[in-house]
Amino acid sequence: MVSTGRPFIAALCAMSACLGGGAAAAWTPAQLMPPGATVTGQTESGLDSYAMPVGGWSRAGIDTVTAEGRLDQQAWRTDTAPASTLDLLAPMRRALQDQGYEVVFECEDTACGGFDFRYGTKVLPEPDMHVDLGDYRYLAARRGTEDAEDLVSLFVSRSPGAGYIQITRLDEAAASEPGSLVASTMSPGDLVSGVKRDTAKMSDIAALIEAQGRVPLDDLAFSTGSYALGPGDYASLSALADWLKAEPSRRVALVGHTDDEGALDTNIALSKRRAASVRDRLVSSYGIEASRLDARGVGYLAPRTANDSDAGRLANRRVEAVRTQ
Repeated sequence: MVSTGRPFIAALCAMSACLGGGAAAAWTPAQLMPPGATVTGQTESGLDSYAMPVGGWSRAGIDTVTAEGRLDQQAWRTDTAPASTLDLLAPMRRALQDQGYEVVFECEDTACGGFDFRYGTKVLPEPDMHVDLGDYRYLAARRGTEDAEDLVSLFVSRSPGAGYIQITRLDEAAASEPGSLVASTMSPGDLVSGVKRDTAKMSDIAALIEAQGRVPLDDLAFSTGSYALGPGDYASLSALADWLKAEPSRRVALVGHTDDEGALDTNIALSKRRAASVRDRLVSSYGIEASRLDARGVGYLAPRTANDSDAGRLANRRVEAVRTQ
């Protein structure tokens, strides 16, 4: 049982007043957070695109609104437990509305789509952001004009003794500001706190695929539930591209793998999207013809190790290149 008291709710409700300043005023995520909340994780993607969910999950997928701009995502934790996720979300909703945001979608766990919505949405990994699949809320809001939109989404959940908040913000107007094209210096492997992936020497990729017919691209990292490949150069992709360019008849299948969190069908779909993300990067950044690349996904059916630890799950979230010709 999660317990709380009136002081938590009163302090949280007071924070909307601190934003103030009218519809276009600048604000920071810290101003939105309840008193005592601390940052547990963050990604700054520079200029990026964000497909913000604006509808619950269905068999047809999740309705989204997509925009490009400066994308920032933070996870926060408060050790003062809310009585409910609504107690946590409601004051932040009011604060956004005071800033001129329009709430375009809001849902609660089962109505959102439960597991499928959670893992179809961009969420920072545990332990930075904890999501109880039976106790979470999501909100999407927007402000601005058709030429420059500001998108914000909130994901809140709780555990006994703590509340968790994720805020994702995309500012289209910031895309034209000096320095907005600078991507994060955070490496993909750092997306999973405290876990380091053992990587093979990227110079060995050509030898391995020649000898074994397959090679894991181990400098690519995927958080649980995420299919997007982060910005930056990857030594494995560069080496694989060089190998493909050396002989135009060579072809590979990119095979995505996941950890074992969630249903098999969902993980197969996720792993295929990861493989497709790698294929798209090889085409757009390394000049490989799409006809020479296939993207497949097998979900959690071919693990390299047990999924009973963060390190194991990280090792199993991967894409492998398999020689087909």
